[in-house]
Amino acid sequence: MKLLKLVPDDTNIKFLKWRMPFFVASLVLIAASWALVFTQGLNYGVDFAGGLEVRATFEQSEQAPIAELRDDVEALGYGAPVVQRFGDDNQVSIRVRLPDDVAADKEAAQEAANEIVDTLQAEYDDFRLDGNDNVSGKVSGEFRQTAMIALLAAMGAIAIYIWIRFEWQFGVGALFALFHDVSLTLGMFALLQLEFSLQIIAAILAIIGYSLNDTIVVYDRIRENLKKYRKMPLPELLDLSVNETLARTVMTSLTLFVALMPLLLFGPASLFGLVAAITLGLFVGTYSSVYMAAPILVWLGVDSDSFVPEESVAEQQEKKARGVV
Repeated sequence: MKLLKLVPDDTNIKFLKWRMPFFVASLVLIAASWALVFTQGLNYGVDFAGGLEVRATFEQSEQAPIAELRDDVEALGYGAPVVQRFGDDNQVSIRVRLPDDVAADKEAAQEAANEIVDTLQAEYDDFRLDGNDNVSGKVSGEFRQTAMIALLAAMGAIAIYIWIRFEWQFGVGALFALFHDVSLTLGMFALLQLEFSLQIIAAILAIIGYSLNDTIVVYDRIRENLKKYRKMPLPELLDLSVNETLARTVMTSLTLFVALMPLLLFGPASLFGLVAAITLGLFVGTYSSVYMAAPILVWLGVDSDSFVPEESVAEQQEKKARGVV
């Protein structure tokens, strides 16, 4: 039986020919992503924003009365709540930022939650409580700080690992590729205002792991080819290395994409942000391994001597004695 090959053995795509336009486009996307983060901000979930979240279903209604719910909760004196559909049209998530003194007191926060639930149950006969969560502002601030430290520590550890295993230029390239992937993911969440919770931090860490895995495969082939083709120009060698690993990259990405699509289209609403982040990371991680991590080696001065071990004085003297130049 003949095996199916998604990428022919003689594939020779000139990826590096378009490195400048793609690199500039990536820089623009990174800048735009951070501009969105700083201007529109991230739609923090209760984990990061603090406050109270009530999830409910209106069992006898096709659509939840979002506008009425917003007015009812705001009338209780807790400020303007965020009321959004959560799953089906008759399911909602109601998020309320509690005052600091209320959020800091567990009993007071529970009383606020009970007041909101009792009010809505009295107002709507088909109101069904699906759950509620309360996170204090102090705890949410600690969550944000810990999450940021986790992301920075992961990226820093990866850069050090790549530096030790390869050369410092490879560490810089891998770190820049990861920064590109994380930036575009944050930009998507800022643009679409998807809820940013602890689940998304887990998704970003998964994206970092996937992107790193793909980058190391490409870098390992580049290192092998640098030793094998000493006189080949570096852009041609990078093209050769990327093409040689292209079959593996396409198969891995396609397999993961096939697994993600059912979750993205038919999975529960609570997992949508997580799956959307990983799906985007699948594409940007593959892209960055080719157009971020590889081309940057040209500009950082990697050459055919990068992985040739330096000769000791004894080895140099032995070569001279044998008449070898």
